Amino acid sequence: MTDIGFIGLGNMGGPMLVNLVKAGHKVKAFDLSADAMARAAEAGAQTTNDAASACRGVDVVVTMLPEGKHVRTVYTESILDNADEGALLIDCSTIDVATSRAVAALAAERGFELLDAPVSGGTGGAEAGTLTFMVGGSAEGFARGKPILDIMGQNIVHTGGSGNGQVAKICNNMILGATMIAVSESFVMADKLGLDAQTLYDICSTSSSSCWALNTYCPVAGPAPASPANRDYEPGFTAAMMLKDLRLAQGAAQDADTSTPMGAAAEAMFALFCNSNDDSRDFSAIINMIRGN
Repeated sequence: MTDIGFIGLGNMGGPMLVNLVKAGHKVKAFDLSADAMARAAEAGAQTTNDAASACRGVDVVVTMLPEGKHVRTVYTESILDNADEGALLIDCSTIDVATSRAVAALAAERGFELLDAPVSGGTGGAEAGTLTFMVGGSAEGFARGKPILDIMGQNIVHTGGSGNGQVAKICNNMILGATMIAVSESFVMADKLGLDAQTLYDICSTSSSSCWALNTYCPVAGPAPASPANRDYEPGFTAAMMLKDLRLAQGAAQDADTSTPMGAAAEAMFALFCNSNDDSRDFSAIINMIRGN
């Protein structure tokens, strides 16, 4: 049994914590939301009054926070001053590469190993314990963290040095965002030209255009039973979160002096969608904007 501190109990962090408790680990939890804390306590975690208390007396500290500014604040104001010597720190937030690497460097100065381990798989993957973790940090740190990550995920990949987990995550989601737009445009065009959606799906899902956005998250109802399109776009991954990741990708591209015109176009389209629609719906709902709805 490992003693774990968990800070950030939102739509992703909450289910991840539940899986750690189910696996028999003792978890101390903190979140600013009283409802999230109540759910953590009901799941069997020990709730604390603040973030500092959650990381005292534990072997591993896991964070799952909204943005880079929150990660920097929690680590510099709570975790690095209160975590036990030798504790392993794992940040599962999706944040900008620069902040991730800067906070890892601050942790190293204090003698801590900080892994950046953003996830892919959505809330369903968090609940089922089937997430993909893209992990940046030393090989030794990865070896220490993998048994914990294995409880919450199905595919744990070491991506190299600090910040590389974030690089992998934003590259993955830039591909996904642009691909979902292309899939949506194709289904709308096919419909207007009189081709049945199921027929298009049957062809494309088994030919050169086969991809995850089509096969698993088909943006029209019917062809892919698990797709949010069959549940009025109830989110697995919200449009707001996709826009966040696309913006992170564009920021990283600028820092790296890299041209990403398709990524930039995807960001612009999701920004337009989120500004004019309910951005809490699944990102595949962007097809409705393409339809003109």
